[in-house]
Amino acid sequence: MKRIVIADDSATARMFIKRCLEIIGFNDAEIIEAEHGKQALAAAKEQEVDLLLTDLNMPVMDGETLVKWAKASPKLANLPIVVISSAGNPAKEKQLLEMGVHRVLNKPVSPPAMMDALADFMDE
Repeated sequence: MKRIVIADDSATARMFIKRCLEIIGFNDAEIIEAEHGKQALAAAKEQEVDLLLTDLNMPVMDGETLVKWAKASPKLANLPIVVISSAGNPAKEKQLLEMGVHRVLNKPVSPPAMMDALADFMDE
């Protein structure tokens, strides 16, 4: 079973991302919801997590800061991170990929885009 953290300050966005995950076959995944990066980072450090999906624009700790902290942590350095954002900025996407993010998806995310981004993790 997979354990996935979804970090987004919008409950609606988290629900939509969860639904996309279910549609593409992550029905048995344990989903941990976080309203901001600080909650997501704490959750990922407290338990074994297989994947982190995060928005960029959140209060308390934004997604970019979350990525920086996660990649600097020995425990989380190899954790796959997918950014789901409405930013849609090619320069920001390049920067995030250079920071070690697995993929950057635009909001609203679709099940086919999610499946494409997570294909590497489907059979693990």
